[in-house]
Amino acid sequence: MHFDLTEDQVAIAEAIREVCARFPGSYWQRLEATGDYPEEFVRTLTELGWLSVLIPEEYGGGGLGITEAGIILEEIHRSGGNANACHAQMYTMGTLLRHGSPEQKAAYLPDIAAGRVRLQAFGITETDAGSDTTKISTTAVRKGDRYVVNGQKTFISRVAYSDLMLLLVRTSPLPSSGPATRGLSVLLVDLRSAGDAVQVSRIPVMFNHHTYQVFLTDLEVPVENRIGEEGEGLRYIIDGWNAERILIASEAVGDGRFFVERASAYAASRTVFGKPVAANQAVQFPIAEAYAAVEAASLMRFKAAALFDRGARCGVEANLAKYLASTAAWRAANAAMTAYGGNAFAREYDVERKFRETKLLEIAPVSNNLVLSYLGQRALGMPKSY
Repeated sequence: MHFDLTEDQVAIAEAIREVCARFPGSYWQRLEATGDYPEEFVRTLTELGWLSVLIPEEYGGGGLGITEAGIILEEIHRSGGNANACHAQMYTMGTLLRHGSPEQKAAYLPDIAAGRVRLQAFGITETDAGSDTTKISTTAVRKGDRYVVNGQKTFISRVAYSDLMLLLVRTSPLPSSGPATRGLSVLLVDLRSAGDAVQVSRIPVMFNHHTYQVFLTDLEVPVENRIGEEGEGLRYIIDGWNAERILIASEAVGDGRFFVERASAYAASRTVFGKPVAANQAVQFPIAEAYAAVEAASLMRFKAAALFDRGARCGVEANLAKYLASTAAWRAANAAMTAYGGNAFAREYDVERKFRETKLLEIAPVSNNLVLSYLGQRALGMPKSY
């Protein structure tokens, strides 16, 4: 197994860098000031086909793999941008592609690939359930050919800018015995026709991230919009988590490289007491350590992606990649803050913005503590810790 990029993959990275050059730090700084969604950036990526690379060619997509999708997201973050505004269209694809019916794929994938429809929202998390997904309480009661959905979701990102939402609901009560995963189903909700049955309220957070509380009141969803079998929805969602972890790891690698490259260049050019601050080991060594950690994490990301793309088991590798990349990026972020000194807090350098954005990747979409629990149990055979 080797991880040298092919000519096509190098070309993808170069093309993304060219796109991102049109959206420099000043673009993201303006959005921070206004709180606006990066509509122009997302539209550009969509029109160029970069957000549909995982959709098969028969439906108008790129027909590429997680490896290429990860390269795209890495380059966005490495350039100083943030793919949080649009990355869900990549990692939600797995549920529809792997478990959707032929009719559902034919109905939605061509429009998503063409950019006429956005699938950017993933409705799972609830306030009282958090990471314990089996405890969600949003219900979907079947009435004839429709489900009637009631409940609340929280931290549902991009829902105000999405046409479709994958929604995890409970179609039967939490069982008193047996697997708690039973009774959960996935519905594909068309937000364009939902009307007042879906209400959203933006959650203010520490950076310009568009995430919301979602209130569902007597929302009617056609039974034909259920993905897969009733009651088996959590299995379909879990099936996409490996892809999500690999893609998040790719973003973290991009963040890590952003910090390492910016910090090393700045420290080499910044002169204090008659010499570059990079000549001081207290500045140089943390950057070098961060570089080593990011490069190692990148290799694990590519290993996980290669396994995923050939259909092999990759749960351990995907979780390792997410853990190593997010911790390496955070290490690089701190090294950059130290290297820049007081200027690290000045918005014009983008370091403080990326610092705030990068911290999220240690916590979401899965906490690194849960990743360690998974590795302890699945990779090392220790007792379940939660």
